[in-house]
Amino acid sequence: MGEIRNGVPAGVLGPVVWVKSSRSNAVGNCVEVARLADGSGVAVRNSRDPLGPALVYTRDELDAFLAGVKDGDFDHLL
Repeated sequence: MGEIRNGVPAGVLGPVVWVKSSRSNAVGNCVEVARLADGSGVAVRNSRDPLGPALVYTRDELDAFLAGVKDGDFDHLL
């Protein structure tokens, strides 16, 4: 597998295990994440489009985002 870029079709990420949020619901509010097979990062996709684009983040990028979510940095978007 070559270099992985953001917006890559999720189907080409190789053997990954997608995990859906327990807060997902039946009307399609579903985001899934998967650790990349080589351990270099985490991919995020919309479960309604499983072969569509996936965004890929390093562990440091994901840590920064999750810390911001926990701190309420994005609450104004809701």
